[in-house]
Amino acid sequence: MKRVVRGLAAGVLAAGVMGAVAGAATAQTVVGVSWSNFQEERWKTDEAAMKAELERLGATYISADAQSSNEKQIADIEGLIARGAEALIVLAQDASAIVPGISKASAEGIPVVGYDRLIEVPGVFYLTFDNKEVGRIQAREVFKVQPQGNYVFIKGSSADPNADFLHSGQLEVLDAAIKSGDIKVVGEQYTDAWLPENAQKNMEQILTANDNKVDAVVASNDGTAGGVVAALTAQGMEGLPVSGQDGDHAALNRVAKGLQTVSVWKDARELGKAAASIAVELAKGTAPDQVSGATKWSDGPRGVTMDAIFLSPIPITSENLNVVIDAGWVGKDVVCQGVDASSSPAACK
Repeated sequence: MKRVVRGLAAGVLAAGVMGAVAGAATAQTVVGVSWSNFQEERWKTDEAAMKAELERLGATYISADAQSSNEKQIADIEGLIARGAEALIVLAQDASAIVPGISKASAEGIPVVGYDRLIEVPGVFYLTFDNKEVGRIQAREVFKVQPQGNYVFIKGSSADPNADFLHSGQLEVLDAAIKSGDIKVVGEQYTDAWLPENAQKNMEQILTANDNKVDAVVASNDGTAGGVVAALTAQGMEGLPVSGQDGDHAALNRVAKGLQTVSVWKDARELGKAAASIAVELAKGTAPDQVSGATKWSDGPRGVTMDAIFLSPIPITSENLNVVIDAGWVGKDVVCQGVDASSSPAACK
């Protein structure tokens, strides 16, 4: 039976997971983290939360950065195992290319947490936010502002299943308007490695192909949204509806300035804490289906049944920027930097 956790508060869920292992780790518990591309702002926040939680649990953190290389990530995983990792947290660069590394860990009896991106391999624990709901939120917020016209989809990496989960959520919201003709899709591109510069190039090409006749852009994360906004600004088209996700500081500033419509906030601090706690549980011998808050999930492309936890995302628009400020995610000075006082959102007044 296909099931998915819906509507759970991220803080409550993470706290439940963490409470189950409080004080359970020893100094000998080593958790290895394989990052796909640590240069992105987002992952530094995740890492800080992981390290803090592992320290609280008495565990040791080791890590490696694949620098967007599939080959390096495989080598990194082998290196983390050689350094004594008893559990791995893996942010996969490529869901398929990572499989040999996961097989190596499995052969060594080392449990793996697939972090934020799906690794559809039996036995891997899947931890992420509800990515289809992120896509739905992105589409809803853009559609509120622009219910008709020429739409562009700037998707994530084709090597990351999350890109398609997001897009399927976006289409759930927009499909009726597309079929009725109220929305015309004039461009749709994957973004290699989720890199902003690739998103910018894709957007530039779409603008050229359509003589700049674009009314809205559903971009799948804040990095790609930044590339889109750069392309629009170069053509004097800044201010068009644009979506994103992650709550990147630069994106929240764009929201305050009216350059981005929404950033779907996924509190990476809660995700990082939960990953650390789950990894320690698994390292201590807890079966994946016995992890606190786990549910069975099989909605991936291959239909593999996995133990999973999904946290809930929050849309951040100009109307509720105070949410991320009050939560200590970002300072008001960062959000409101350079904002025109005459048209500033309430959070910047």
